[in-house]
Amino acid sequence: MRKMRCIRDGLVRALVVLALSAAASGAALAQGDVVGMPENAYSEKYGSGWACDRGYHEVEGRCLIVKVPANAYPTNMSYGTGWACERGYQAEDNACIAIKVPAHGYLADSTYGAAWTCERGYRAEGEACVAIKVPAHGYLADSTYGAGWVCNRGYRAEDEACIAIKVPANGYLADSSSSSGLGWECDRGYRADGKSCAFIKVPVNGYLADSSYGVAWECHRGYRAEGEACVVEKTP
Repeated sequence: MRKMRCIRDGLVRALVVLALSAAASGAALAQGDVVGMPENAYSEKYGSGWACDRGYHEVEGRCLIVKVPANAYPTNMSYGTGWACERGYQAEDNACIAIKVPAHGYLADSTYGAAWTCERGYRAEGEACVAIKVPAHGYLADSTYGAGWVCNRGYRAEDEACIAIKVPANGYLADSSSSSGLGWECDRGYRADGKSCAFIKVPVNGYLADSSYGVAWECHRGYRAEGEACVVEKTP
């Protein structure tokens, strides 16, 4: 009986050893299925590729340790440099260089473009923030491009100044860009003619049109325009 028990225990131990060996061989084979996998890498769960271990990044088919420069932090990404610069620094070669913010400027949150932005009332010129010169009868614009200022109502920009808009007789200030291009529009019944508003001569059997271009009048039904007159339409 004791002999049979010993034989049985021996068989169990042998089976356990065989199972462990098979598992180890399977793992080795699974890893070996990825052709050309370098050191410090692991086979990906899906597909037949590989990726670098945490703290390493791929360089020309190898997994090299990520060297994080001063003023940077690891991104824990297996691609790219594997690190990023802290706020206030920008990558230059393999280092993080402090961003030089000019007077009247502040760090920008953008990851591309300029690393700093000028305060309100200033605009970027080269590596400096220069004060915007707002002319009389003007005010600072909310836009970051262009002149940086806008003229008050009743004035229009001309070179670096705000010039009073001269509204002709029978005209009025326009709220936005005007058809005259001078900041004013003509009253109904008048049209822009140079810097004045000319009276629109409506012929007999005609009426004022609301069109802002072309002829400012149209003929009544049964009449057609011919020169400066409305003539009876001839029916065939």
